[in-house]
Amino acid sequence: MPVISRLASIILRIAEIAFAAVVAGVIGHYLAQLNHSGVDVDWWPQSRWIYTEVIAGLSILLGLIWLIPFSSGFFSWPMDIIISLAWFAAFGVLVDTLRQLDCGSIWSWRFRGDRICGRWKAAEAFSFLSAIVWLVSAIVGIWFTFRKRDNNTTDGVRRRRWGRRSAV
Repeated sequence: MPVISRLASIILRIAEIAFAAVVAGVIGHYLAQLNHSGVDVDWWPQSRWIYTEVIAGLSILLGLIWLIPFSSGFFSWPMDIIISLAWFAAFGVLVDTLRQLDCGSIWSWRFRGDRICGRWKAAEAFSFLSAIVWLVSAIVGIWFTFRKRDNNTTDGVRRRRWGRRSAV
């Protein structure tokens, strides 16, 4: 197992956990405020935020599990792609929520002291970064998987290991 791919995998997993924790904290704060306000709120925004919170929690859990240094962590790249797509969906949900607020453009990062807009934009930014990091982690896993498979061949011919029977 090459050291560079293992080091890259660990750095990516730590970033995945950190970005998911930021999004979970921001969205969790708003869900807690909404729960304690006692106001009857439409269920649709809450379901979007709960979806984002679930994706963040799942990302933290899977990131911690796959942070354990085994080579089998590289073979989890299909799940990395699925989580990346889920993060892109969460990013879209947060963009849609941000458009309903008067915070300016979704790509404008000037906060000018508005704490609500700043928090929503931070959650939006970290959800996008999390989607990208999960995608890069999947690419590293794919690279490791196919590079490792290519090392088991010699001159394009796969050699059987000792003790394994042929299917012929």
